[in-house]
This record gives sequence, C-alpha cells and structure tokens, in this order.
Amino acid sequence: MLNTRTTSARSARGDAALWAVLAAATGYGFRDAGSASLTLDLVLPLAVLAVAVPWSRRRPGAAVVLVNGLCVMGLADASTPGNAHVLSLAALSCLLGARVAGARRPLLVLAGCAAVDLATCAVLRAQPVWWFYALTVLPAALLLPWLAGRHWRGRRQLVREGWRLARGLEERQHLVAERARLTERAEIAADMHDSLGHALSLVALRAGALELSPDLTDRDRADLADLRGTIADAVEQVRETVAVLRDPPGRDTGAGLPVNDTVEDLLSRAVASGVPVRWERRGASPPLSCPVERGMYRVVQEALTNATKHAPDCSISVRITHEPDRTRVSVVNAVPSPGGPAHAGAGPASGVGRGLTGLQERVTVLGGSLRTGSGSGGFHVTAVLPHRATTAALTGTPAARTATPAPGPATAPGRPAGIPGPASPSGTARRPDPGTAPAPGTAPDLAPAPDPIGAMDPDAAPGEVLPESAERLAYVRSDARRRSALAFVAPVVAAVFFVPSAGYLAWQLTTSVLPPSRFDELTTGRPRAELAPLLPARAYPYPSDHARSAPRPPGARCEFYRSGRDLLDEVDLYRLCWSGDRLLTKDTVPAGRP
Repeated sequence: MLNTRTTSARSARGDAALWAVLAAATGYGFRDAGSASLTLDLVLPLAVLAVAVPWSRRRPGAAVVLVNGLCVMGLADASTPGNAHVLSLAALSCLLGARVAGARRPLLVLAGCAAVDLATCAVLRAQPVWWFYALTVLPAALLLPWLAGRHWRGRRQLVREGWRLARGLEERQHLVAERARLTERAEIAADMHDSLGHALSLVALRAGALELSPDLTDRDRADLADLRGTIADAVEQVRETVAVLRDPPGRDTGAGLPVNDTVEDLLSRAVASGVPVRWERRGASPPLSCPVERGMYRVVQEALTNATKHAPDCSISVRITHEPDRTRVSVVNAVPSPGGPAHAGAGPASGVGRGLTGLQERVTVLGGSLRTGSGSGGFHVTAVLPHRATTAALTGTPAARTATPAPGPATAPGRPAGIPGPASPSGTARRPDPGTAPAPGTAPDLAPAPDPIGAMDPDAAPGEVLPESAERLAYVRSDARRRSALAFVAPVVAAVFFVPSAGYLAWQLTTSVLPPSRFDELTTGRPRAELAPLLPARAYPYPSDHARSAPRPPGARCEFYRSGRDLLDEVDLYRLCWSGDRLLTKDTVPAGRP
C-alpha cells in the first residue's frame, strides 16, 4: 500500500511539472499574440491541458486528440495558424509512444488528427500558408515525437530485460554453487560408506576373533564384547550419517577414493584382519584407466564389507580375470549354516542394500555391468568392466548415465562439472515446463542457461529450444531494431509525401507573382495580347474570401496576382478585371482583412 501511494504521489508530481511547463509555453504564446481573447486563447487551453496531462497516463490517445483540437483552433484563426499548442501536441505525442506498446492504435490516432487538420483547412478554405502548416508542422509534431517516445520505450525495455536476465543469471549461479555443495556432501558420504564403513567392519571382525582367544580373562572378554558392540553401533551411525548426506539414489559420485591403494593392498589388509580370503588373478594385467581401476577397487571392497558383515566366519573367494577388452571381477562368499555362530559384524538390517545400489550405479556409469545374488557356492558379486571408461562416464553426458560424475576437467563443455541437465531424445538441451513440478526424489535442472548471444545464433542446431530469457531478450532486441528502422523510414516516407506537396505549393505561389513595377506599367483599356509580356505565367489560385467579395464592375472577370515572393507571410494582392480580352480595371487588395 505504501509503495502504491508513493508511486501515485510521484506520478502526480510529474503531471503537475509537465502541466506547468506547457502552461508557461501557452502563456508566452498568449502574451506574444497581443490582441488574443483571454477566454479562448488562455483559459480554455489551460483547462484542456489540465485534463489532457493526467489522461496521458490512462488514455494517451485521447489526450493527443484534445491537444490537437487546440491546434485546430489555431487553423481557424485569421491572423496566423501557428500557436504555442504545437509544443503541447509534441509532448503528449511523445508520451503516447512511450506509454503504449503497440503501434496500430497510436497510428490510427495520429492519422485521425492529421485528417481533422486537413479537413478543417478545407472547410474554412484556408490560405496556402495554413495548408502548408497543416501539411508539415502539425504532422511533424505528431509523428516525430511519437517515434522518439517509442524509441525511448524500447531502450527502457531493453535495459529492464538486461537487468532481469542478470538477476536470473546471478540466482542461477547461486543454485550452481548450492549444487556443488551438495555434490561435495555426496562425495563425503561415499567416502564414509566405502572406506570408513569397511575399516570399522574389519575392526569389529578382529575384535570378535580376539574375544575367542583362550588366553583372555573373563573381564577382557567382556571388554572386547563391549568394544565390538561399540564398533557395531559406530557402523550404524556411519550408515545413518551417509543416509543424511547422500543425494537421492542415482547421485553417487564415486569421489573420495584412495588414490594410491590397490586391490592387492585391500586384500592383504583383509587377510591380516583374519578374514578367510582366497584370491587369484588370471591373464596379463592390462593398463586400466583410472575410473576403471577405482571401480574395480570399490567392487572388491563392497563385496568384502558385505561378506564380513553377514557371513563373518565363511570363506571368501576373489577372482580377477583380465580378458582382451574387459576385466571380470568375481567375489563369492559362502553362506553360513542356520545353526552357525552369530554374525560378529552384523547390525540391524535397515541399511542393507545401500552399498550395492551405489555400486550398481558406479559400474553402469563406467559402461560395465554388475550382477549380485545367491548361486552355487554362496553369494555372488560379479562385475564386468571395460578397460577404458565410456565417453559418457568421462564427460558426464546425462543421456547415457543416471549418476552424477565427480567434478573434474573432463566435463561437458558449456556446463559446470558434476551438474548434468535433462536431455531430449535428440540429444539437445530442453527447457522444462515452468508449470510442471519436478518428480519427487529428483533434483531440478540447475545447469546455467547457454549464452543468449550464442543461443540466438541463426546457425544453431535445428530443433534447439532456447531458454526463456534468451527468447525474451531476442524479442526485445528485434522490437528495438524495428523501432529504430521505423524512426529512420518514417521521416523519409513523410518527406516523400510532404516535400512534393510543399514544392508544388511553392511553385504555385512563386509563378503567380506580379512585381509592382510591372503592375504600374499595366494600362486599362489595352487588349490582353499587348499586356501578356507583363503578366506572370498564371494567376494566383488561392485569394482570400474578402478579396473575392470585393466589389467588381458588372460582367467583369477578375484575376488575382501576388505582389511579392514571400512564401510564409501574406502579401498584397493585385486584382485585374477583364471585359472580354480588354483590361477594364486594376486595383490592390490589402493583405489583412478590412
């Protein structure tokens, strides 16, 4: 409410200032006129301006029509068509262009005003100077300020759209930073689940083995049992923390892996901790890419973690087979018998399956496959990995993967690392429907919009959908170009229309001039053939009404000629009356009315 009142007060002050300026111009014109009427030439125009200026906000076309009526009053004046209301007409026409977005209705208003002006001249049988004024000055006061107002509106709209786009890009940048933070949390979660959870499971298994040592006292066994329980609780707390830190399923990043650790080191630590592990490697070890090496490490680590948790006393067999184009990793652990010992490292079953789900996603991203399940000999975990990761795994192409890659230098061009966006079936970026909410459990596409300048490139790929900001900016720019072209073309068109008219009028006025020296040489009673060399090429076609109504000899035919070449002022007229082909009388008609 306070903002509305402030805007209204500001608008009222602006209207008052504009009315004051136009009223000052009207008062100056009234003072300069001298013998003007106080009511018609001052009070009435000020009242019309007091109505037209506020109307210029709600009904700018009606305001222009009102002020044009004041200019029509000037055309009815006998002394001169020019008055100070032309300035008011230009000001309100400029406001019409600045406050109305379309062009059709304003152009109809301007054309109607010009038609009224010309019709007034025709009805009043105005002098040539009035016609010239109605054909040049008034259309220029209507059209050119309107074009200037439209150009001003286009510039303001372009600036507003630029700032709106800048704010949108800034907000999107904040969202990108937030996504990077969430990605980092996912990395921490993956590291805690895969590394710390595995290490704690081995510690709990070793504590359980020490608990069965015959050299310990009952107190030592009780302490080891408490220690094993504490470690089991810690494992569950780690899993709960991972559940909070992780993104929804499908967002495991695979970061935080031990860089210098190998599968052999992992298996050696497991054997040293008392885990019954047998392992073998078949085939020549090929050079594996870094993502595949880490993926193979995680497969073995997750399988050992699950085996020590759910079957701590059962044997585990690990086999790594290198084939010409792929590597097969197989981990099999025997299933404990129903009457066997308790699971030393087992905890509640609430977290079962989270590690295998993330492992499935990681292997799929690398272009491999993972199979898990019970079979002959126990529980099988078999992963087939290519020797080189697919392009989708390295670039983070969303069409070929379901998990977000770890940020790194090998990311898709034009998109921040680790932040994929949705893809259409054709592989081109698509903009989500603004009225559709994202599906539960999925993150919205927060990838920054492409550069609007590049998005508007006519050489862009066919079928590519531009972002809303780029579409809006393209529309505003094209509209500004149209306004600029119109501002250039309209004066040219007006000049093509008005210049020939003004030239024809000037030609009529200058070719009907009878110099005073030749007028003095004319002698009444002489035939037209003798006086033809002294007469101009044609008579003056626009004598005033009082000149036409002047008394003339009965039966005579009178012609009028201008006494001077002044085009913007009235001059005396010479009247020659002929009886047949003989000059009957000659006289002078003064320029002003009697």
